[in-house]
Amino acid sequence: MKGTEFLWSQRHFPWRVMETLTAAAPAGSFFPSFLLLACGTLVAALLGCAHRLGLFYQLMHKVDKASIQHGGENVAAVLRAHGVRFLFTLVGGHISPILVACEKLGIRVVDTRHEVTAVFAADAVARLTGTVGVAAVTAGPGLTNTVTAVKNAQIAQSPVLLLGGAASTLLQNRGALQAIDQMALFRPLCKFCASVRRVRDIVPTLRAAMVAAQSGTPGPVFVELPVDVLYPYFIVQKEMVPAKPPKGLVARMVTWYLENHLANLFAGAWEPRPEGPLPLDIPQASPQQVQRCVEILSRAKRPLVVLGSQALLPPTPADRLRTAVETLGIPCFLGGMARGLLGRNHPLHIRQNRSAALKKADVVLLAGIVCDFRLSYGRVLSRSSKIIIVNRNRKEMLMNSDMFWKPQEAVQGDVGSFVVTLAEGLKGQTWASDWAEELRQADRQKEQTFREKALMPVGQHLNPVRVLQLVEEILPDNTILVVDGGDFVGTAAHLVQPRGPLRWLDPGAFGTLGVGAGFALGAKLCRPDAEVWCLFGDGAFGYSLIEFDTFVRHKIPVIALVGNDAGWTQISREQVPCLGSNVACGLAYTDYHKAAMGLGAQGLLLSREKDQVVEVLRDAQQQCRDGHPVVVNILIGRTDFRDGSIAV
Repeated sequence: MKGTEFLWSQRHFPWRVMETLTAAAPAGSFFPSFLLLACGTLVAALLGCAHRLGLFYQLMHKVDKASIQHGGENVAAVLRAHGVRFLFTLVGGHISPILVACEKLGIRVVDTRHEVTAVFAADAVARLTGTVGVAAVTAGPGLTNTVTAVKNAQIAQSPVLLLGGAASTLLQNRGALQAIDQMALFRPLCKFCASVRRVRDIVPTLRAAMVAAQSGTPGPVFVELPVDVLYPYFIVQKEMVPAKPPKGLVARMVTWYLENHLANLFAGAWEPRPEGPLPLDIPQASPQQVQRCVEILSRAKRPLVVLGSQALLPPTPADRLRTAVETLGIPCFLGGMARGLLGRNHPLHIRQNRSAALKKADVVLLAGIVCDFRLSYGRVLSRSSKIIIVNRNRKEMLMNSDMFWKPQEAVQGDVGSFVVTLAEGLKGQTWASDWAEELRQADRQKEQTFREKALMPVGQHLNPVRVLQLVEEILPDNTILVVDGGDFVGTAAHLVQPRGPLRWLDPGAFGTLGVGAGFALGAKLCRPDAEVWCLFGDGAFGYSLIEFDTFVRHKIPVIALVGNDAGWTQISREQVPCLGSNVACGLAYTDYHKAAMGLGAQGLLLSREKDQVVEVLRDAQQQCRDGHPVVVNILIGRTDFRDGSIAV
């Protein structure tokens, strides 16, 4: 047996070594057999221990004790090789090497005032660019502060990489500062979780994390980077190994262990390794599945398409998807990141009365949307309709299909690619124009209802429906809309239209408050030529106000419109009639514009009539174009005629 094969056998199959030694002993000689067995077991244990201590690896790979390189440089190199342009963070000593190295390599480091904002900003970058958004935060409470944003990214299926600092590898589970079981916390939230234990593992671990974030159903990933794999050798040595030579036997053994651990940390650390992207694994529908869907739709009289966020995922560009939807010629509803795909006032885009339309349709294509609460768990679908559903995630695709609905065809695959192929198969197919006209008529009726609501008087301040109508009228075509709130935003979802694809950012199905500042930050950095308008409820704005300090420091001009009705109105409008109390629902007509001015931003108050509303909004727009972040505090009356629905 060759040397390497012998070591492999001892390491993985020690009983084979024992069998060999036992067979070599004379028959009937128990003691020599036992002795050989014991020796074989001891040798196997020693070799296994040597492997775990990294002694074999260190024989082949050197430790450069004079190098001033550090693990943060390896992290930055992988991020740059993957095209990462921004790193969002809140600084901490555990992660300082990452931040310094990224800055040196030209990756813009943007520090926020709360870790959750950093992850929301990374989420926005992921959605708008189709790449991985990256945030780095320090250990312990720095990481726990991100949990809401990571969960939001998981449910919204955004590919976000979270880099987390950690206590040194030797001090974990020993009561070190900010040391908790971070892996247990993030495993339920992330597609991929890994803790790097040696400097040489940084590059391959990050490459694996990047590909996991984007493959299959996209989602967040987490990589834990203990402090001793990030700092240079001489700093780690100073902290880990005693300066004075040990005297006693036990002290010498401990020192040897520490020195060996240090050597194993840095062995082969700076050897060249591939840093670039690995191939993605994106599921695709089979030609047979597409053909069956073509046949189902070709026989439809009243077909309907509902497009969700997954339709806008790479590799299909938004303009190619739009062409495919127009080629299909089927009336469609757009939700999530698909909002704005067809621009404003497209004849195929139906905006109102989705539930009623779904009941009337004879074939429904659910493309990248699932039967959760947004579709009443599937109950809005007619039992007589043929349902085609396509989704990258099989479990989500079949959600509630055992209770309220049944798919005629369930296709696991990339949504955008499927729609493009489907359109090619149905090219030349037409449907009766009266079906689309019937749906558009319902839109016109709902819009008329809103026009009537806009003219209704309110007890004090401004009519929120009228304000949002004026906002819709003055928004330029390059606007990116960020929405964060309940009642005010729910109304805006009906009145304010995205100007194009990937120009609407809402939290998604998790319904998270507090996304506004982070989403706006990521959006403006990705699209510096766009105007970023944030529509806040006054309750939700409480989460984002301090980040106007971030906007000022980093010279990021955005416009925030705060619908200030001095309350958590979406909750209040149900709580009061149901339970007879407004407890915890009341806020104040706070001077949010003055608070923003205290942080260095521009602040404007809006509480006047129509012409002055437009004047103030135009003023905010000009201030933003001059490079200033702006908060417009809009005092609105408490009404009972707003829609108050949740944006989808």
